[in-house]
Amino acid sequence: MKPSYLLLYFCVASLLGFLLMGIDKRRAKRNRWRISEKTLFLVALLGGAVGSTLGMQAFHHKTKHWYFKLGFPALAMLQLVLLAAYLYWFTFLRT
Repeated sequence: MKPSYLLLYFCVASLLGFLLMGIDKRRAKRNRWRISEKTLFLVALLGGAVGSTLGMQAFHHKTKHWYFKLGFPALAMLQLVLLAAYLYWFTFLRT
């Protein structure tokens, strides 16, 4: 996969994670139907952890749940390291 496509994928997934955290927070305030925690974690796991973490902080949402407070940043760090390693490999080591 080209690095530009992979980077675009992570950006879109992060944007989705950020938006879902904002939407869920808004719904929580209005006592409306909520986005499941499984869905929030699935989006984070599939590449949206950076956006989900930023959304959690920006909207002060799910910050009292230890599995979100620790899980999202841990996933974000892992995804950033893997992305950086892939980009480095693709740019410098691939012949």
